[in-house]
Amino acid sequence: QVQLVESGGGLVQPGGSLRLSCVASGSICSIAAMGWYRQSPEKERELVAIITSGDRTNYADSVKGRFTISRDNAKNTVFLHMNRLKPEDTAVYYCYCNYMVAYWGQGTQVTVSS
Repeated sequence: QVQLVESGGGLVQPGGSLRLSCVASGSICSIAAMGWYRQSPEKERELVAIITSGDRTNYADSVKGRFTISRDNAKNTVFLHMNRLKPEDTAVYYCYCNYMVAYWGQGTQVTVSS
């Protein structure tokens, strides 16, 4: 059973930055696509960014140019670097790994507010 543990969320002012991390147990996720979704009370869960095992990336239009996804396969870790944060980025951010089935983390809260 794969377990994903996110960290790095918190409260930040508009225009600020945060870095989310997600560590996966075992090694399956190091050869799988990994990514981040987010969900706020007003919206359905939406894809934020994804990175394939070959390091190809894709981003939601709303975060392009502000967020960067990266991974360290040796540490089974995926990161989400978030810059120029906006209040509308406020959400619970979920890490996921997709290898045959989708595995999800428990989520980490990101709040952007002054």
